[in-house]
Amino acid sequence: MKFQSASNKKGITLIELLVALVICGIVIAGIYRLFIGQTRAYTIQDQVVEVQQNVRNTMEILLRDLRMAGFNDDNLNSTIDIANPIVPPFSDNSITVNYEYFDRTSATYQNHIVLYSVNASNLFRQSTVDGVAGPQEILLENVDAINFIYGIDLAPPGGSPDGLVDNWVPAASVGTNRVIAVRVTLAARPVPVNPDVQQMISPRTLTSTVSLRNLSLIR
Repeated sequence: MKFQSASNKKGITLIELLVALVICGIVIAGIYRLFIGQTRAYTIQDQVVEVQQNVRNTMEILLRDLRMAGFNDDNLNSTIDIANPIVPPFSDNSITVNYEYFDRTSATYQNHIVLYSVNASNLFRQSTVDGVAGPQEILLENVDAINFIYGIDLAPPGGSPDGLVDNWVPAASVGTNRVIAVRVTLAARPVPVNPDVQQMISPRTLTSTVSLRNLSLIR
């Protein structure tokens, strides 16, 4: 039987220690890069979801007013006459709708004129009730674009409108034609908190079409 003296026991050499430190450094660097990547991906997805939800909510409010355009209660107690459901002049980037509204609190009929417009990348909504203009509300920030296309019903010579969209035209081509639908395209970006993340997210775009309940006879 052979015995090994304690003086012959080997420990960790300096080279082995350096190699172990290098390997540990590589592993830690990999974990750190993975953590940064996951954090960035979470931030991107969070901002995408937020801007998509904001665009969707804004579109719902806008479509609600468009569906009301030209509404007239036709009640004998009401003196309101809606001559222009969509108030001219027409625009590709803003729209003003006009409708009658019955306020149950005051039990009165009111004339509502609602303007949607973009200023400094913010989408504003301003409501005027019986000639009294209210404050401008910011519905959506960081708006890239808002566009309105009008569906018109072209009456044949000697005939009457059939209530079908014959053509989609920009504002300049509406003229005196009968507008029966509006197509809205709304695009917005996330809040530019992180420039690197901002460059990775394209604008979120939503397009919706609404048929006007009153068939919008523009005079």
